[in-house]
Amino acid sequence: MPSADNKNFEKVLIALADPTRRELLDHIAIIGQVTATTLATKVTVSRQAVVKHLTVMDNAGLVTFKRVGREVRYKVCPEQLSSAAEWMGNIATDWDRKLEWIKRVAETNNNSDLT
Repeated sequence: MPSADNKNFEKVLIALADPTRRELLDHIAIIGQVTATTLATKVTVSRQAVVKHLTVMDNAGLVTFKRVGREVRYKVCPEQLSSAAEWMGNIATDWDRKLEWIKRVAETNNNSDLT
């Protein structure tokens, strides 16, 4: 059963799987705080589509927003990206250890066959 952290990382991976969301995230990171209207001028989708993408990224913890008067301004949450990258790095390290163990076992078995 996946832990709460794994479920959140799943949301991050789903959010990052979409090229438009990655592009939006890049623009937000470069600009800083930005509105959906401004982002819509930078991509090939409508403002409404941008808002839907921002909602997915907000639910994944990749962006946060605050209201300033009538505007809603979005900014990147680097903590969630760092946590997801660390989680993926830990998985890669575990696989490397397992593959190294399999290699050692295979080489040991092959060497014992030669004698």
